[in-house]
Amino acid sequence: MGDVAVIVPTLRRPESLARALRSLFAQTGVGDRVSAVVVVDNDPLGSAAPTVEALHRLSPWPLTYVPAPRPGVATARNAGLAATDAPLIAFLDDDEAASPGWLAALIEAQADTGADAVFGPITGRAPDAAPWLKPWLERFFGRAGPPRTQLIDHPFGCGNSLMMRATALPGPAPFDPGADQAGGEDDALFAALAARGGRFGWAADAWVEEFAPAHRATLGYALSRAFAYGQGPSQTAAAARDWAGVARWMAIGAAQTAVWGAASAVLTLIASPKRAEMYDRTARGVGKLFWMKGFEPHFYGARELARLDAAKP
Repeated sequence: MGDVAVIVPTLRRPESLARALRSLFAQTGVGDRVSAVVVVDNDPLGSAAPTVEALHRLSPWPLTYVPAPRPGVATARNAGLAATDAPLIAFLDDDEAASPGWLAALIEAQADTGADAVFGPITGRAPDAAPWLKPWLERFFGRAGPPRTQLIDHPFGCGNSLMMRATALPGPAPFDPGADQAGGEDDALFAALAARGGRFGWAADAWVEEFAPAHRATLGYALSRAFAYGQGPSQTAAAARDWAGVARWMAIGAAQTAVWGAASAVLTLIASPKRAEMYDRTARGVGKLFWMKGFEPHFYGARELARLDAAKP
């Protein structure tokens, strides 16, 4: 019996899910380590079931289908955890495709570093993006880190990660369902882990590709995400009642908004493709200022279902 389970939350992306699962079935060097691949279907209609059933015979490990009909990213992750008792948990998003050595690299990095949570690099893909936006969007949806496997000072998102269940994922529902619609459930989880003295690691060879679907490969969507990322530090400080920290992050946000906003205006006037990067930095600055409840953009759950419905031909 293996000691690693891979959890793949999904929401109405059958083709993307199939690509993610096929990439998992092609993993090398981990045949005796994987206990299960767990697909969590976050669609109330259960739309992922046919895809899982069609690919079931191709899986070298038990392939578990878990319905989680209440839409929400934290709820989906918690449902996946409830379906396995594996001591090591890997997460792969349904819009990602893992390289053949992905899981082996994560496992090796965790053993080498002793980290509670390990993250890997991501190559962003935005095939449907406008030509001037595509280079920036692919960087935006990607993830870069150190050239070598090592301990790192800060965490990344759950997509492309491996965690020690006992230390990084305590309790039956470690992800806060209050983050179901807006996201940020991993930010809160990792902030709590850091406060307990947890360690983060980087697996330099654990590559995945992330494919931005057409409704996300837009300037508006990416800037909404950048705004939410900017909110993260201020919200984390507020959750800890660190009001001096909130004030510091808001001051940083004000400076970023002023500097990068001015740069954005100039680059917009000359129609420079580099303006997207300045828009991104400005949005993150504004997010640090407007971190309060009522300003959170919603990317998951019911809002994501509405987006997917609107994107139907």
